[in-house]
Amino acid sequence: MDNKELVLKAAGELFGDKDPSAVDRWVAPDYRQHSALIGDGPEALRELVSNLPAGFRYEPARVIADGDLVALHGVYHGFGPEPLVAFDLFRVADGKLVEHWDALTPVVRETASGRSQTDGQAHPSDADTAFSRAFVAEFAQRVLQDADYTVLTDYISTTTYLQHNPEAADGLTGFGAAAAKWAGQGKNLVYKTVHKVVAEGDLVLLQSEGEFGEPVAYWDLFRVADGKIVEHWDVITPVPASLPHSNGLF
Repeated sequence: MDNKELVLKAAGELFGDKDPSAVDRWVAPDYRQHSALIGDGPEALRELVSNLPAGFRYEPARVIADGDLVALHGVYHGFGPEPLVAFDLFRVADGKLVEHWDALTPVVRETASGRSQTDGQAHPSDADTAFSRAFVAEFAQRVLQDADYTVLTDYISTTTYLQHNPEAADGLTGFGAAAAKWAGQGKNLVYKTVHKVVAEGDLVLLQSEGEFGEPVAYWDLFRVADGKIVEHWDVITPVPASLPHSNGLF
């Protein structure tokens, strides 16, 4: 069983079957938690699973596997009154889940692009993962961190750029309009540190730390085609003042 299969099997038993005993099968004794929702270790996860409501379910959208890291993108129903779009990132070692990060944001019913926050291509293509990773990492450095927007068209397609951020319409003009609106609200896009780059085929997920009117975690998923970024999904979530563990959000 490869790491992608392992994470899907474990997540299915934990959050699909809502089976607390799955913790014993799939979670390492030194499981390290970074989520703002749950304490550290396997017993905190067991308690969470044991208390999931009857109507709880997870709606998967896509999975990306990169070495010992496996990222899930989907929607949780039942964590609260509204469905939550989520990125979950697991690290696997010796056939067990050993570390977890996540980011969640409410589902927005009416988006600027007319697309949902999770629809679109469901599986990574067989594109060159090394190229996709390097290309998006370079984009992250030059555009997101250095804020050099003069090179934006070197990286983002001027003909096809599909947007899933709920406030941004398709294309560079849609992104520009959204960025201008955010700036007017005192929310400039500031990326300070890219903590993780997870890539498979044409899909690349960035986990970053920065500011958006307040300290935030940025989770950005990009699809690369014909040497340009052509699609984008994201979750932007505030960094909480305190966490139920001492591991940090990143």
